[in-house]
Amino acid sequence: MSTTGYAGHMPLEPDHLSPEEGLTWRSHLRMHALLGASLARRLARDTGLSEADFEVLAALATSPDGRMTSLRVRCTLVWEKSRLSHQVRRMEQRGLITREPNPDDARSSLLALTAAGRAAVEDAFVPYAQHVREHYLDLMTPEERDVLIKVSERVVANLDPLDADDA
Repeated sequence: MSTTGYAGHMPLEPDHLSPEEGLTWRSHLRMHALLGASLARRLARDTGLSEADFEVLAALATSPDGRMTSLRVRCTLVWEKSRLSHQVRRMEQRGLITREPNPDDARSSLLALTAAGRAAVEDAFVPYAQHVREHYLDLMTPEERDVLIKVSERVVANLDPLDADDA
């Protein structure tokens, strides 16, 4: 029996994705890309924040005192060091965050929310949540959400933990 591979253009080899596997993967990638782009537009329109601004501010807002080491923020967001460095510089210039000396480790600094940064992220949480509900969560039954959580946790557990030096 002849089977076709990716997009029906080449024969399917044992190490290629089957049509069903390919559809599963491409559907996930497309959904993720479209949701991210849609959410980024909504955040920019409603709050003036970029998606990256929101991610950094939200990470800091989850810390009890609104402060985290750069390393912890990088690991939380799964970002490279250079990406966070550039993002922090832009956010500092806009008065959303500051860099402070780390009293526990002179080799690192703490990123801290400013009053303006805290206000911006608090204002963004409502449109963010509305968008996630409307375009994602409300489209699933509670049972489907449970399955998605379990599958996501299994995939994450199967991946190698990030090496903090590479994050």
